[in-house]
Amino acid sequence: MKNLLFFLLPFSLFSCSQAPETAPSTTNNEVEKIQINTPYLTVLGIAQDGGFPHARCEKDCCKEVWDKLEKRKMVSCVALVDPQNQKSWMFDATPDFRDQWHILEHDLDTELSGIFLTHAHIGHYTGLMHLGREVVSTNQMPVYAMPKMKTFLESSGPWSQLVNLKNIALQALQNETPVLLDGNLKVVPLQVPHRDEYSETVGYQIHGLNKKALFIPDINKWELWEKSIVEEVKKVDYAFLDGSFFKNGEIQGRDMSEIPHPFIEESIQIFSKLPAEEKAKIYFIHFNHTNPVLQENSSARQEIKAAGLNIAEEGMMIAL
Repeated sequence: MKNLLFFLLPFSLFSCSQAPETAPSTTNNEVEKIQINTPYLTVLGIAQDGGFPHARCEKDCCKEVWDKLEKRKMVSCVALVDPQNQKSWMFDATPDFRDQWHILEHDLDTELSGIFLTHAHIGHYTGLMHLGREVVSTNQMPVYAMPKMKTFLESSGPWSQLVNLKNIALQALQNETPVLLDGNLKVVPLQVPHRDEYSETVGYQIHGLNKKALFIPDINKWELWEKSIVEEVKKVDYAFLDGSFFKNGEIQGRDMSEIPHPFIEESIQIFSKLPAEEKAKIYFIHFNHTNPVLQENSSARQEIKAAGLNIAEEGMMIAL
């Protein structure tokens, strides 16, 4: 097997029958090699619920991507991988679940051992349909969900059929109560304020053997959370945070000030007083198709990097 040579490596470069022998990570933006028996977090998607390109979008932001689908970005998702035990756990079941599951099984040579859901918006749970009788017909795949999310899946079709046919086995979560996984790994749900029509919304602290990551793809403005995002970042080694929109005015003809997401411009200001080593932990994720961060060499990307912060990319592997 060949070693990974880069921190960011497209999944398409992996052999379908081989897993990477090393998983790179960053410390202050430097690459270090991690042996294959070290758990790691991998990024499987970075786009908002509708993906990139976005349905019916013929604007400049999507036009080139329709012509060059190799530039597409899958919907926001990360996975915790335990290569020693060949197991993995996915965080959210997105509309791109089929492709993301394939990456875990065939490119990274792991068995999907469970799915942690953040909330009931279409980009975060609808991939569960692939577990049903029409597709894979899994046998009691563990699906971790908060109380309202669990009730929603149990009582609403077609999701209730997954429960009734035992395609999935719902595992109840409680806010800030750790879930212990195989291999001494741990996951802690953190409830956050968001647009909660059908369920509550959570982010996750993901504990490896040596390091921790924070994953919050959706949240209202940071100041509406009872916790301080600055203090939460200090508790972990990496933080993948809601970067849905870069700034107000990004969606033409609409005042976005009431959209329940922190603008990246606002987040840059919130994190501006952190020391460089704390800023280096932060990776924005979950980009709307209008977000200029998705455009190569955009001024938005340059602004984020100049602020000492980072942009999540598909294929990232960060040792935990």
